[in-house]
Amino acid sequence: MGGNTMIVDIFLVTFFMWVVAVCAFAPLGYFIYMYTMKSGEPFGDTEPHGDSESKVLEVVGLAIHALKKGLIGGK
Repeated sequence: MGGNTMIVDIFLVTFFMWVVAVCAFAPLGYFIYMYTMKSGEPFGDTEPHGDSESKVLEVVGLAIHALKKGLIGGK
């Protein structure tokens, strides 16, 4: 009878491993499902990267321009 409990333990561990796996991969499955439902647009209609105006992008652009001008002009 001791061997029978070991088989039950293996089935329980396997069952709980499946439960954990389903819970872990459910968000990925949901994302893939939603991605295919919206014809390849997972987040809806968004602007292409880099086309939107941003104060941060302007400041960084000015800093890079000033740095290039200082390095090239200083030589």
